[in-house]
Amino acid sequence: MALLTVDGWLLLLRWFHFLAGITWIGMLYYFNFVQTPFFAAAEPPVRSGMIVGGLVNRALWWFRWGAMFTFVTGWLIIFHKMGQLGVAGFFNTSYGWAIVTGGLLGSLMWFNVWFIIWPAQQVVIGSATQVARGGQAIAEAAARGQRSGFASRTNTLLSIPMLFFMGTASHLTLFAQASRTGKVGMIVVWIVLLGLAEANALVGTTGPGKKMLSTLKGTFWGGFVLTLIFYLAFEVLFR
Repeated sequence: MALLTVDGWLLLLRWFHFLAGITWIGMLYYFNFVQTPFFAAAEPPVRSGMIVGGLVNRALWWFRWGAMFTFVTGWLIIFHKMGQLGVAGFFNTSYGWAIVTGGLLGSLMWFNVWFIIWPAQQVVIGSATQVARGGQAIAEAAARGQRSGFASRTNTLLSIPMLFFMGTASHLTLFAQASRTGKVGMIVVWIVLLGLAEANALVGTTGPGKKMLSTLKGTFWGGFVLTLIFYLAFEVLFR
C-alpha cells in the first residue's frame, strides 16, 4: 500500500500539517476579524457571558493546539528534507531558504500563542469568572489582555509573509546560487526583522508599531510590507 512507504508517510504528515495550519490560522483570523471587533462594541454583560460561558476558552483550545500540531509537523517536514539533501545541500537551495523563512515566522507565531497569548487569556478568563461570581477583578487582567492583543495582531501580521514563503517555496526561485555572504546576510535579516516584530509585541503600549497594530488595515499593510522586505532581501543578498 502506497501510504506505508516513506513517501506515503510524508504525504500524511503534510496533510496533517495543512489541516492543523488551517485550523490555527482560521482561529487567529476569527479572533482578529470577528471576536475582537465584536467585543469592542458589545455590552459588558454580553462580552462577559461569552467569556465565562466557555466560548472563548473553547476557541482558544483549538487555537493553541492547532498551532502546536502545525509547528511540530512543519519542522518534521523540514528535517526530513534536510535529511534527504543534507543540511549544507538544503541551505544551498532556494526552496530551503524560503521554507525556513516561513518556518521561522511560524515558529515565532507559535511561541506567541503558547507563551504570550494563552497565559494572558487565562488571566482574563479567570478575572471575568471571578467578577461573574461576585468577586473582584484580577488587577493585571486588563494589561495582560492588552499584551495578548498586541501579540495576536503581530501573529496576524506575520502570517502574511509566512504563508507567502510557505506557499511559494516549491514554485518561486528566489536565487540561482547561495553564496556564503548571502546566507550570513539573510540570517542577520531574520534576526533583525523577527526581533523588531517581537519587541513591538512585547514592549510598551504606545508608538508607531502599536498604532499600526491598532487597526486591521495597518496590520495588513505591515504584513505585506514585511513580505516585500524579506523578498527584496533575497534579491539583494543572493545576487
